Amino acid sequence: LVKMVRSTQFSILLLLLLSATSVCGSLSSNIVPSGILSGLKNRPERRSETSSLLHLKGGNPPKRVAILTAGGLAPCLSSAIGFLIEEYTLYDPQIEIICYIDGYKGLLKGEYLVVGPEERKLASILTYHGGSSIGNSRVKLTNIKDCLQRGLVKEGEDPQKVAAEQLVKDGVSVLHTIGGDDTNTAAADLAAFLKRNNYELTVVGLPKTIDNDVYPIRLSLGAWTAAQQGALYFRNIVNEHSANPRMLIVHEVMGRHCGWLTAATAKCYRDDLKAQRMLPGCGLHFERLDVHGIYIPELSIDIAAESKRLKQVMDRLGNVNIFISEGAGVDDIIKQMEEAGQEVPRDAFGHPKLDAVNPGKYFADKFAKELGAEKTMVQKSGYFARSAAPNDQDLALIKDCALKAVECAMLGQGGVIGHDEETPNLELRACEFNRIAGGKPFNVDEGWFKSMLTEIGQPFKGQHPTHPKRPGKPNAPVRCSSEQDIRKKVDLKQ
Repeated sequence: LVKMVRSTQFSILLLLLLSATSVCGSLSSNIVPSGILSGLKNRPERRSETSSLLHLKGGNPPKRVAILTAGGLAPCLSSAIGFLIEEYTLYDPQIEIICYIDGYKGLLKGEYLVVGPEERKLASILTYHGGSSIGNSRVKLTNIKDCLQRGLVKEGEDPQKVAAEQLVKDGVSVLHTIGGDDTNTAAADLAAFLKRNNYELTVVGLPKTIDNDVYPIRLSLGAWTAAQQGALYFRNIVNEHSANPRMLIVHEVMGRHCGWLTAATAKCYRDDLKAQRMLPGCGLHFERLDVHGIYIPELSIDIAAESKRLKQVMDRLGNVNIFISEGAGVDDIIKQMEEAGQEVPRDAFGHPKLDAVNPGKYFADKFAKELGAEKTMVQKSGYFARSAAPNDQDLALIKDCALKAVECAMLGQGGVIGHDEETPNLELRACEFNRIAGGKPFNVDEGWFKSMLTEIGQPFKGQHPTHPKRPGKPNAPVRCSSEQDIRKKVDLKQ
């Protein structure tokens, strides 16, 4: 009898576990790439026992390599650090590795971590985590006033010279910068400064930005994960539409100049929504959970016409959900603020602080009255999305880029690692620093984007006439990231 009872209890427990696994599996297969939840647990501590770069052995390898991360967060920073440490250790464990704490701030202050034997052995643990394990900061070396105010340099000191001298003092011959265009071009300026003073520094950067807006990189590290995490975030938030009649929900997604992340997040969310079962007879309608408007900097928007269209949606469904890029309408908002005598806060790089500009509230206020919304909710997924650990697709891309970064370092080739859009086959290479620039616009003529607008009933008005084009090629069309292209290139699974 005791055996039978125990057997029954075990069976019930097993059924409960299988049920829970089924629920988690549904979420991971629909919004998160297949295997991310289990894949994190099953990742080996050491992915390889030998370096694939051993054919480069010989010559004069660097004695000391430095790594720093800078700018905003993205789901790639800790992982990139881990892969770099791992590959250098496999290639030559005698190469010393240091990590500057808090980006350029640590470089200016001479603060760094030394990667020891234990850290080398367990470096792959970093791929479990989001954020930057060594810390970030927003420091512009050419902004002397800001560096002085923050106590990073003394009166009369040139931050760029201080940073260069610190690299010489620390004996660094290879510097890996993981950041956006500002981070990597600042490092290139350091290398040029040192070269003029007869010190050779090879700078090899990795492109970090969830906006996916770096020329000429096809897909920046962490962007795809951020899109999926933003979709996961909205999957919960959208249920607030049932908390109040005539609810307007504004989902603000990061993207200062580029709407790729907003568009990709909306697509991820809608793909997941289409895979879910509905029950209209009990009020669970696909249309109420769907996205009803998508607004990005590159897209021309007729506010009056959109208000009229969304009013009809509100009258029919009782709620409206819209996705907007944080950069949408920013110029208009700043103009209004300055005309009203308000000062627009800016960061060290001169960029307007978008949390102060608050585009989400701007659009919410614009639409709420016209739609007759009883309640309006503005929700921002940016910090949730950018601080996540990378998914399997991003991990494959990060690993490939880190491997190429070490290879280029051994060959003395500086640049930013990525799939070069201006090569015939999207070659993974060190893109020259003079070609690196931010603000690459999303191509609104992408077929999947236009199809999505058609499905949600939003008229396509074409590209915004004042949106910036590719630097140096004012009339050249820009074809931005298609995940199918990049997956073919790095052999990623669907």
